Amino acid sequence: MARSSKAGAKSGIGENADSVGRMEFLLTLRRRGIADAAVLRALDEVPREEFVTPRYSDVAYSDQALPIECGQTISQPYVVAYMTEQLQVGPEHHVLEIGTGSGYQAAVLSRLARDVITVERYRTLADAARRRFENLGYRNITVVLGDGLAGVPQYAPYDRILVTAAAETIPQPLVDELAEGGTLVLPLGPHDDAQRVVKLRKTPDGIERDELIWVRFVPLLPGQAREL
Repeated sequence: MARSSKAGAKSGIGENADSVGRMEFLLTLRRRGIADAAVLRALDEVPREEFVTPRYSDVAYSDQALPIECGQTISQPYVVAYMTEQLQVGPEHHVLEIGTGSGYQAAVLSRLARDVITVERYRTLADAARRRFENLGYRNITVVLGDGLAGVPQYAPYDRILVTAAAETIPQPLVDELAEGGTLVLPLGPHDDAQRVVKLRKTPDGIERDELIWVRFVPLLPGQAREL
């Protein structure tokens, strides 16, 4: 199992090594330009080692994406921090995340938002994420098993929407579920090449769009997975 972040988890040399890893993790994010204190605090609060598979627990805080179940990945810390910073989440915000994965991104968002709805197409990942949230005491996250491209209309509208898989076109249902004045951040581009992080803001006059950094994400696929 992954190392616990709770009281009595580890002590001595192991605890010191883990602390050094987390310190370097935060320093790396700052060096790469993450400046929002609330985002950095959220990343510091969430024990990333709880969201990786046991074989990768010793590199949980390295700045790289890591494989998880169902052929998916947990995004590298810099990308999580960058997209979270661009989303500009406040404590009053009702947030939708598309692509729960291990639950790490939703956990970070939950430290910033009023509440988070996160949708996952793989039952295995959705069930595991629910268990992690329960064990860590994150009570403001709701996991929905379903089709991310359709969003979760029953809980709409959302102040903020974050997509953590690559869409080839902007999903119109997500735009429809975004509240006026809200922000949508997603990786946009071909599934077999690099994508661009795109930031959309819904205004009374229409949609404003900014194109940001280049990334590589797993594809955003339609429907709920039939297996796993």
